[in-house]
Amino acid sequence: MDETLLNDASPAMQRYAAEIFRLQQDHEQVRLNDLVAEANTSMQAVSRMVKRLKSGGYLEHTPYRGMRLTQTGERIAMPALRRHRLAEVFLVQRMGYDWAAAHELTETFERGLNPELEDRMDELTGHPTRCPHGEPIPTRDGRITTPDDRPLVEVGSKVWCRISRVRTHDLDKLRYIAELGLVPGADIYVMGCAPFQGPLRIQVPGGVDQIIGHELARALWVEHVHRDPPPKVGAAR
Repeated sequence: MDETLLNDASPAMQRYAAEIFRLQQDHEQVRLNDLVAEANTSMQAVSRMVKRLKSGGYLEHTPYRGMRLTQTGERIAMPALRRHRLAEVFLVQRMGYDWAAAHELTETFERGLNPELEDRMDELTGHPTRCPHGEPIPTRDGRITTPDDRPLVEVGSKVWCRISRVRTHDLDKLRYIAELGLVPGADIYVMGCAPFQGPLRIQVPGGVDQIIGHELARALWVEHVHRDPPPKVGAAR
């Protein structure tokens, strides 16, 4: 692989590549409008950057369909992705911010970080492998391991599972999810799901039954799904 392409990528190009990488985890093709929303800037600015990334060999863009990073594009995304997720851990673990605010604060905070500060944050936070939302943190040499998980809405009924990732940046949703204790690492029991994308009845940490909507459940990704006898029934909230 051409190392010149990697070295020529500016910090801004790396940040945009990281945003595209995040989006393409859920979409085969990333739409320009979705990237505009994530980047929180103008269509003109995003279009210019997409053209730069395409001309540099970092992404393939098909008009009216979308875009996807090339292998080189994914490589230049890793440093920015690592920096962002490490910064989120630092803001939550060492500075006391909640996980809802950490993502937005990191957008500004991470731009002042250099490799020395990044390594120091990594050390102070115990060399984390996941961000507060459960997303994997790339290694220093650019390797990333995608969790073996799936959306909660796909696991069926009468199963135990563990929250792996919470895949939303919506502040209100994140705070509500945290109130319920549905954070990465929490074990829950899925009692049942109403048909036609209806609500799910689950037992949350603490042994309390809870009903959550299908939209909220789609943001929760789980792993270690297995069938066991149901827990003692608690009081629904």
